[in-house]
Amino acid sequence: MRVVTSSLRQGAQAARGVAVIVDVYRAFSCTALLFSLGAEAVILMGSPEEAFAYRKQNPRALLVGEVRGRPIPGFDLPNSPSEILRMEEGFFLGRKIVQRTSSGVQGALLALDGSDVIFLGSYLNARATARAVQALGAELVHIVAMGREMLERTPEDEWCARYLACLLGSGTYDHLEALRQILRSPETGKFLEGGSPHYPAADPLICLQRDILDLALAARREGDLAVVRAQQPAAGSPPRGA
Repeated sequence: MRVVTSSLRQGAQAARGVAVIVDVYRAFSCTALLFSLGAEAVILMGSPEEAFAYRKQNPRALLVGEVRGRPIPGFDLPNSPSEILRMEEGFFLGRKIVQRTSSGVQGALLALDGSDVIFLGSYLNARATARAVQALGAELVHIVAMGREMLERTPEDEWCARYLACLLGSGTYDHLEALRQILRSPETGKFLEGGSPHYPAADPLICLQRDILDLALAARREGDLAVVRAQQPAAGSPPRGA
């Protein structure tokens, strides 16, 4: 297996083979939590207008996401793991979720144009994702760290991509150094400094938990839609430790 890592919009556009699209703050941490709380499927949408049109035809669908970090008027929930966890038990059970975000979702949609299958990666499900990738036996795996709005690299995505590569047998990873750089970054500061209600301080605490969900999230085209479904990784040899 050859593992290639890259970043941002260009990386997503260039992804081939099996791709892992990484968005730690906060898109794919949210996606993983939604499935862990019983969501049936997550549908990736490029714009709020597409999301509203889908819900008009599917009234039970829930809309989750943001534009430039801000909640979208008319959506059910923002792009926030802590807000998702605050919902009452059973709220997501059996529901289809439409997700729109400015970086991770957009990158996944771009990568689907050139890749056979993509996985959505975060720290929450990194080890499960690596096992699912290994089970495919792909010759090429392309890991893309999406960063801020697909334009600027951010340490949480870069380090998570490096962790995934290490689990797949490529390179090394130091989690303490990763945390040091992530916690000192302006991207984390947006949450911890308390300057905006759109960035709850609890979100990084959730997003930086490592390997707590045994779910791999595979996205494929189903007709005109980009649909994510959760799968339990196949049993077998665990990925290399880190």
